[in-house]
Amino acid sequence: MVSATPFRLAEFKSSFGPKYQAQPHFLGFTGQSAFRIGSRLAMYGAPAIVGVLMFASGIPRVQRDVLEKIPGMANLFKKEIHPADNPF
Repeated sequence: MVSATPFRLAEFKSSFGPKYQAQPHFLGFTGQSAFRIGSRLAMYGAPAIVGVLMFASGIPRVQRDVLEKIPGMANLFKKEIHPADNPF
């Protein structure tokens, strides 16, 4: 049996066989698979982040460092004490 060398492979190409082409990829991810993974991460990741922020919204450090940086959210976490209720 004759071994397939690069010369012999290039020499014989069937017109009935599949037309193989090299598919571009980055670290094994093609454009289609990267789009699928990215859309699924966006679909499930964004609600998960919102849920975690709502769960942790009572923690003062999260309020100061994260939630007050979002426009419109800073007014929700300001605690103003009426002067009549202030013991000092």
